[in-house]
Amino acid sequence: MKVYYDATDTALGRIGSVVAKDLLKGKEVVVVNCEKSIISGNKNEIIGNLTHWRGLGGLGQKGPKVSRVPHMLFKRMMRGMLPWNKTKGREAYDRLRCYTGTIDEAKDAKKIVSNKPIKFIYLSEVSKLI
Repeated sequence: MKVYYDATDTALGRIGSVVAKDLLKGKEVVVVNCEKSIISGNKNEIIGNLTHWRGLGGLGQKGPKVSRVPHMLFKRMMRGMLPWNKTKGREAYDRLRCYTGTIDEAKDAKKIVSNKPIKFIYLSEVSKLI
């Protein structure tokens, strides 16, 4: 059973918690418009934290792999909401599909309703700036 979600103007943490629960229940989840999801907070702090996180690897180290593509960045953040060290968490992560833009099958995608915070940044802007 596939469940479709639209991430447009939805806080990343809000949609992430719903998606993680569905994945752990055994459903296949497809998230569209990942680049339009928002991260609340001060723009400079968000960019600073992610660039610091991205630079932790250093030269020759295996360090954290952070993609600059919005849907892969979304998927990597979703990985943090799953029990990655357990088999069920890795299997759940394999059932997640993220897309930039829309796809034909996701015309009736569910939207998670949340209030837009005063200070926020879109995931597409974050991926350009890190």
